[in-house]
Amino acid sequence: MGRELVTGNYAAGYTLALAGEANRSGRGCGAGAYPITPQTEIVEYLRGFEFTKGAVVPVESEHSAMGVCIGAALAGARSFTASSSNGLAYMTENVFAAGYYRLPIVMIAVNRTLGPPWNIWVDQGDSLALRDAAWLQFYTESHQELVDTILLAFRVGEDPRVLLPVMVAEDGFVTSHTQMIVDLPEQELVDRYLPPCRVPHQLTHARPTTVGGLTWPKETTHHRHEIQEAMERVPEVLAEAINEFEQVFGRRPHGALSAEYTDDAQTVLIACNTMTRTLRRVVEERRARGEKIGLIMQKMFRPFPRQELLRAVTQAQRVGVLDRNYSPGSGGIMWTEIAATLQHRPDILVQDYLVGLGGGDVTPQDISAIVDELQSRQTAGDPVWKEVAA
Repeated sequence: MGRELVTGNYAAGYTLALAGEANRSGRGCGAGAYPITPQTEIVEYLRGFEFTKGAVVPVESEHSAMGVCIGAALAGARSFTASSSNGLAYMTENVFAAGYYRLPIVMIAVNRTLGPPWNIWVDQGDSLALRDAAWLQFYTESHQELVDTILLAFRVGEDPRVLLPVMVAEDGFVTSHTQMIVDLPEQELVDRYLPPCRVPHQLTHARPTTVGGLTWPKETTHHRHEIQEAMERVPEVLAEAINEFEQVFGRRPHGALSAEYTDDAQTVLIACNTMTRTLRRVVEERRARGEKIGLIMQKMFRPFPRQELLRAVTQAQRVGVLDRNYSPGSGGIMWTEIAATLQHRPDILVQDYLVGLGGGDVTPQDISAIVDELQSRQTAGDPVWKEVAA
């Protein structure tokens, strides 16, 4: 298709459709479709796509949408869907089931604030509420990264060394409804990149099987340990998938995280999704003035890239985390993971900043003020809340 001016939701729907069509020589594809602002255009695009072998099933709820995906994946099909906010919360039971069934479903999470009170703007608390499900989680900075990460998600999730579902997040409205120039891949290239989906434990008439039956504690522990081992293999599989992606598409996507200007940085700020673009502008302006400051774009959240993070902050004295999410009674969710990773580096001050909750603006001035506050600190403290103007 080439370079086109499209919304994030169009780009996501287009890429999911081509990934599903790429499995026409296998068991085809299946998707459950239920609308919710701001992801509705994704499932609308899928419903309008004419698959050679596959079906997009409109259902009565998000819970059922994931149920359709589970059924399709158990039949050996490439499976996918999309949701947001309370829709993700409503499908939680089946989200956990899909992970524990080891089904490589791909879901687009268009981040939106959980309610009530009702709020349709971006906040990453909805997808991060599912952080303990057996899913990989990726967060995307731009429309192009969204497209590329969806293809990586199928490649990694379906790899026999992993066999886990993958969630790919984009910011509601900030990405989903804005337009950018995107290199949308042709079907031929997607066919080359995605081999036929193989679910080794798919259900067949020749081998009747019960799925999700009762197990005892010993079997459950073994099952969870197998999932952990699969998660630990993700970095290697992702690296291979990125290398192959570059060969097929001629561009190289970001890995688990992207460290910029961190080689000599004494102050490092960490963000994900579109906040990274604003942060990058501030960092570049301050570096031009001679400040030793760097940034990290947190792309992969599950499994958490601990070793990559440790390598990226080797020279840092202060680390600030920009969290567009909130865990009541604790603070930012990204911060808790990062602080745990850096617990053996007491020489690094790690401070949390809660910004942009409920879709509030995060401007260059806001981030610059955070940098000033961070650089003035001698010790870390409780999470700092950015005040939102009335």
